[in-house]
Amino acid sequence: MEIYLFRHGETDWNKERRLQGHSDIPLNGFGRELAVETAGSLAGLTFDRAFSSPLKRALETAQILLAGRNVPLETDERLMEMGFGDCEGGAFDLPKTDPKHPLHDFFCRPQLFSPRGGAESFQEAQARGQAFLRERILPLEGSCGRVLIVAHGALNRCLLSAIGNIPLEKFWEIGLPNCAASILSLEGGRLRILEMGKVYYGTPVNARP
Repeated sequence: MEIYLFRHGETDWNKERRLQGHSDIPLNGFGRELAVETAGSLAGLTFDRAFSSPLKRALETAQILLAGRNVPLETDERLMEMGFGDCEGGAFDLPKTDPKHPLHDFFCRPQLFSPRGGAESFQEAQARGQAFLRERILPLEGSCGRVLIVAHGALNRCLLSAIGNIPLEKFWEIGLPNCAASILSLEGGRLRILEMGKVYYGTPVNARP
């Protein structure tokens, strides 16, 4: 079985480099264009099931990718982006230059990150993501050929890190542009990464923090 794990299309907060987390920010016009172009490139692929984060930016991306297809789409809160608590809406780049910022280690030394102000840890996000895969995806092996999942940048990196045994020190080396797919295989109950960060449009956007 193949799994296409997508990040959502662009939002205004992506463009403005603001932290989104659990904030429910919709796609912008360009984000919808990315999803439409990606959907066209996927026209030759068949999906049997689809899952999405319930946040608008992911759900709308999933709906665009599945337009014209008779594929059941389910949402699951475990696919929501990592929560950044009090820092949501703030500037994306500020934590990298301010060692006292609550998210400084999140970006600069992820292996040392300890959440504050209502933020979520890497371990918490990874645990819920893995629970989703274990409970909703692994049981589909043998009955589905290809599954679509649409979620978020940090959450998808958490999943890929777990599947690929990628240490937290290298978390941000995983480049995931908006509307990019990471393609996984599932065989004998084992997930394996086939490709990461594949885009189906022109120049990749918002690939790294």
